[in-house]
Amino acid sequence: MARKVTTRHKVIVTAIAWALGILIFFPILWTFLTSFKSEADAIASPPQFLFFHWTTENYAEVQSRSNYLSHFMNSVIISFGSTLIGLVIAIPAAWAMAFSPTKRTKDVLMWMLSTKMMPPVGALIPIYLLFRNSGLLDTRIGLVIVLTLINLPIIVWMLYTYFKEIPGEILEAARMDGASLMKEIVYVLTPMAVPGIASTLLLNIILAWNEAFWTLNLTASKAAPLTAFIASYSSPEGLFYAKLSAASTMAIAPILILGWFSQKQLVRGLTFGAVK
Repeated sequence: MARKVTTRHKVIVTAIAWALGILIFFPILWTFLTSFKSEADAIASPPQFLFFHWTTENYAEVQSRSNYLSHFMNSVIISFGSTLIGLVIAIPAAWAMAFSPTKRTKDVLMWMLSTKMMPPVGALIPIYLLFRNSGLLDTRIGLVIVLTLINLPIIVWMLYTYFKEIPGEILEAARMDGASLMKEIVYVLTPMAVPGIASTLLLNIILAWNEAFWTLNLTASKAAPLTAFIASYSSPEGLFYAKLSAASTMAIAPILILGWFSQKQLVRGLTFGAVK
């Protein structure tokens, strides 16, 4: 018999949820407000929350100083490109591990996950030298390759845990009807796994969009995404908080909008099946 939930319990849980939500969202809100302040108001003590002179000069100066659209297009190409290539590689790999496992499958999965535990700086020098010698420094292709490889373990793991919840009898029935391996994956498995694939795609776009270490170390100007765009407002002369906040707001706005409109799909994919 289910336990009855009292009104008091609902109120407490709701209050805690709102408090946590506000706590998590507050840095973004503060960054947004600071972007409309002058530099003097941005460093004022005590801090001014709403009652200050609102100005859009920071956005105008950021746009005049930097080519925002160029950085934005680099971020779009790099994040979407690395995620799509990762899906093309990960879907067959996850299918093989989920429906044709061997005694080494779990070891391979754990090895893939263990690569995420290594500090990125440990692999920076060899990757930098490889990129320099192959002419991939400061190129979109180079960043797509790197971000595909570093996010591939997460893509494989998410798809594997989702595929494990799909009954194998459905795929066996497709084989009995004469479906080839490619048709089985494309026309049977993939449509059934749309929520899991969609949530995997969205999560990895966000991870690639926010990646800063590799984008800052492997680019200079031509392929610099929005992470480099933000970093350019931290200079030896000091931090210009208002301009830095304006640049940060312009950089995170597209991914926030994407996350807002796709939150139902993202939550459904992350909570459905084995991906919990």
